[in-house]
Amino acid sequence: MRVAFVTGEFPLVSQTFIFNQLAGLIERGVEVTVFSLWGSPREDGVEQAVVQDYELVERTRYAPQVPRSLGARLSSGSRCIAKVFRQNPPAVVRLLNPLRFGRRALSLRLLHEAVPLLPRQDYDIVHCQFGDLALSALALRDAGLFKGRIVTHFRGYDISQFVKTAGPQVYADLFARGEFFLTNCDFFRHRVIELGCAPERIAVLRSGIDVGHFAFAPPPPPSDGVFRIAFVGRLVGKKGVEYAVRAIAKLRSAGREVELDIVGDGPLRASLEALIDELELRPWVHLHGAQDHDGVLGTLAAAHVLAAPSVTAADGDQDASVNTLKEAMAMGLPVVATRHGGIPELVEDGVSGFLVPERDSGALADAIARMCDSPDLWQTFGLTGRRRVEAEYDMHRLNDRLLDVYRQVASGNREAAAWTGRPVIVPSQARL
Repeated sequence: MRVAFVTGEFPLVSQTFIFNQLAGLIERGVEVTVFSLWGSPREDGVEQAVVQDYELVERTRYAPQVPRSLGARLSSGSRCIAKVFRQNPPAVVRLLNPLRFGRRALSLRLLHEAVPLLPRQDYDIVHCQFGDLALSALALRDAGLFKGRIVTHFRGYDISQFVKTAGPQVYADLFARGEFFLTNCDFFRHRVIELGCAPERIAVLRSGIDVGHFAFAPPPPPSDGVFRIAFVGRLVGKKGVEYAVRAIAKLRSAGREVELDIVGDGPLRASLEALIDELELRPWVHLHGAQDHDGVLGTLAAAHVLAAPSVTAADGDQDASVNTLKEAMAMGLPVVATRHGGIPELVEDGVSGFLVPERDSGALADAIARMCDSPDLWQTFGLTGRRRVEAEYDMHRLNDRLLDVYRQVASGNREAAAWTGRPVIVPSQARL
């Protein structure tokens, strides 16, 4: 089977779900090519071993980046037009049609995105890793730059922030002509159906982790009386890290011995540092920046509670079930999170962790305090969480399921591909 992945910037450390799918397909004998429509990341900073082990960059074809200035864009666009014209003259005319493609045609973006698809190739499946990328893929297929059935995977911003900006009809043509659709949680599946996707052409395929990589080891109570709270994620609006900082301030004001370790980087770092200074928390809130996976696991292993206070960002961006939550639960680490997006599908309130409302630092502080005061629950919560992750988020099972979806879609059997049954939670194989 020949499969093409359509991505934005690649490889991004925040998109390990793409690496895991690629590795799983390669292990299963699938011939995979990655098309990066937005080029390699300008800033990333952390290498993933899987990218090197499976030579993912070597499997990637990169589109020229679209310059910001008009002059440079016209110059770059002229070169792209010449490259595409030499191999597919009609494609140039189609991709420059503003009546069909609007700003994407006028900005010459589609012509830039066409370059890595030369010469034309035939694929069984073209897997677009976000909905907005599928809009480009559909246009490029229409222009005759590749042949293949398009599978679109909605993952977060593309079904929240992007829809808010582009309008609720943005995917109408894709829903009509794309072959199949996936989401990474039930919450987003219902959202996509509300936007017009036929229910029989969409299934949930969650983002998985290698559960066997995580030893089950619920933390013991702190020997020094200091409870360490961990936050892991990009410093962007939807991750809600500011509410974790404010919760720590409330806990310390109440006489609680707590500290917060923040792993991650992003555009909100400066404002977060200002908040830490404003609340006079420098001795107890530690910004570690971005870390590789071993560094993240070290932070989780040293923590007593993971906080995941995700919120709906001002631009509408939302989360599915957060990967770090899965990793923490696989390790048996107690978790406190928000009722947000796909998180309640992973964390069951009072059973495998505590859930609180979005943007409520007081409720978050109360839940953390309750968790710290209940070490007798840690083993029970940890075991329940581990079983949930094993049953529904094991990447090996999910990669088998992905390959099955491909085969069904390639054969035209959409009903079988759209199976939505949930696996039964089986007894844990965690190392106790």
